[in-house]
Amino acid sequence: MSSSRTANGSASRSTPRSGGGRSGAARPAAGRRTDPSSTRASGGGRRRAPSTAVRAPGRAPARSGGAPPRPRAGSAVRGRPGDPGRRQRWIMVVAALVLTVFVGRLVQVQIFQGPALAAKAQEARTTHSVELAHRGDIVDTNGRVLATSVDRYTISADTLAIQGFQGGQRVDTDTGRAVQDGALGIAQLLAPILDEDPAELAAKLNGDDRYVILQRNAVPEVQRAIAKLDLQAYIRTELTSRRTYPAGVVAGTLVGFVDRDQVGQGGLERAYEDVLAGTDGKVTYERGRDGVPIPGSERDATEAVPGSDVQLTIDSDVQWKAEELLDDAVSKTGAQYAMAVVEDVRTGQVLAVADSGDVDPNDRSTSAVANGSRAVKDVFEPGSTGKVITMAAALEEGYWSPDSQFRVPYRYTTPNGESFKDSHEHPEQRLTLAGVLAHSSNTGTVQIGEKIPLDVRYDYLGKFGFGNPTGLGLPGESAGILPSEQTLAHDARTPYAILFGQGVAVNAMQATQVFSTIANGGVRVEPSLVAGTRAPDGTFTPAEAPGEDRVVSEKTAASVMRMMESVVGEEGTAANARVPGYRVAGKTGTAQMWTGSGTTYMASFIGVAPADDPRYTVSVFLRSPQSSIFGGVVAAPVFSDLMGYTLQKMDVPPSATPFKPYPLTW
Repeated sequence: MSSSRTANGSASRSTPRSGGGRSGAARPAAGRRTDPSSTRASGGGRRRAPSTAVRAPGRAPARSGGAPPRPRAGSAVRGRPGDPGRRQRWIMVVAALVLTVFVGRLVQVQIFQGPALAAKAQEARTTHSVELAHRGDIVDTNGRVLATSVDRYTISADTLAIQGFQGGQRVDTDTGRAVQDGALGIAQLLAPILDEDPAELAAKLNGDDRYVILQRNAVPEVQRAIAKLDLQAYIRTELTSRRTYPAGVVAGTLVGFVDRDQVGQGGLERAYEDVLAGTDGKVTYERGRDGVPIPGSERDATEAVPGSDVQLTIDSDVQWKAEELLDDAVSKTGAQYAMAVVEDVRTGQVLAVADSGDVDPNDRSTSAVANGSRAVKDVFEPGSTGKVITMAAALEEGYWSPDSQFRVPYRYTTPNGESFKDSHEHPEQRLTLAGVLAHSSNTGTVQIGEKIPLDVRYDYLGKFGFGNPTGLGLPGESAGILPSEQTLAHDARTPYAILFGQGVAVNAMQATQVFSTIANGGVRVEPSLVAGTRAPDGTFTPAEAPGEDRVVSEKTAASVMRMMESVVGEEGTAANARVPGYRVAGKTGTAQMWTGSGTTYMASFIGVAPADDPRYTVSVFLRSPQSSIFGGVVAAPVFSDLMGYTLQKMDVPPSATPFKPYPLTW
């Protein structure tokens, strides 16, 4: 039985119920036994005395009034989860393991991978820049610049880096407004310099590309203005070069052009690329993320070596005059195009290689500049100018003399049945060998040449340069067409046709060389366009002396020159080629040309002056003239003007001795 107190302090009793249950009674804790002797009655009620409980194994001691149990004196608490000693030991073990991992990784990175990682990091921050070598100039014989290079810049942007641009305290100098962040801010600063609309420029600057070209060929003033903006981390200015041609159309097809990388692609620019180009320099340095070189970092620089200047034998004044005269001739005659060559007979130096039509290397809107000079590229039958070779061979080999006599009909049939005729119908003429050349008779030339063995005829064509490159070295030059001797031996007609300039093909320079060889006393000098090169330090190196070959004797050459003077005389075919004050020797040519649509003609005149003391050879060619097909009519007047200009320009004194012609008839 237990007791309890009511609110007024009296005790009430509760009697345990029968039937195995209690009401209002306190049960002993599970596993705990109560000693009956420990209970006493006091003052009308019973009070429970404290008892000593025996703790069952594995159970916690009973609590009284919620107070935590106290361990017995001298007892030890072991294996409890909250044991600080054990926790400290575990922490030390884990810390030791982590430290071991870090130390191992540190050893791996610094000792084993260190050199490779350091090299990789250095490579990442190392950059290279190319220092372009200045391309050499091309100048004429008097030092006038025909081609030169000027500094230009390519402006590019790193649009990915621009995303992080901060305008900060910058102010737009044009509007006075604060500079915005990102692409808009860069556009505010850059647009006035590049002369672009800020909004359009900002659109270009938006993106995640590391290299976007904003402008090419910017002048140095633009580059300096951009440099003052201090935008190296976002905007780059790369030094480039631009080729310009101050003379414009003068010698345009001859000089050629370069591509975007400043590499020669045509004409002399390509032929002398190795001399003009020089060697680019290279700078290697370390830079930070902003693109600025790291102060004190390693820097390796190889200086650029400028190219050398190329000095030509071309006289730009003579070249200009030749082009002007050719354009005028094309306009007057309706020719498809025209060509001219001016050569110094003594040195082989070429003063002009001209084509009709304005070709300006500064203008890349058409492909005209890439076509090259027709004077070395186009080939055609020499026509009657080739008769000079036949006359020289006949005299040199002793088969005939200048006054040898021939009966010359309009039509002549060779022993093998091949028939040839002259350009104009005429009764039989009684002409000397000199007269055959002066009248440009095909039938007379065949009679002269048929006495010359085929191998001798073929040999002289090669000696005068047919079938071989001229030596000028221009891109696209043709060696012409010279059939093999075996081919000619099995051809009934061509062995005779080559005697008067048919059956073979040459370019304008090759045809000119025949006359220069005769004018130079029978010695063929390889033609040249380059007088020498000038190094960056100013040292001038002359070009190698041209090769020389004697083709005919001086006596034969003098005889042929005297015969050619009659061509320009009263009875000749080229009275229009005369130059007042100077004796002129030359030959007309009218050669048939077969095309896909039919037959056309190349009208020409090649001459030398002064004939008594030869200095220059001038040749003029017109393709498909409409006013006349004869060289004496359309080409000879152009020769007269061009030769007269050249002689006066070079201060060549007039002829002092009179002309004594060979007899032309008998």
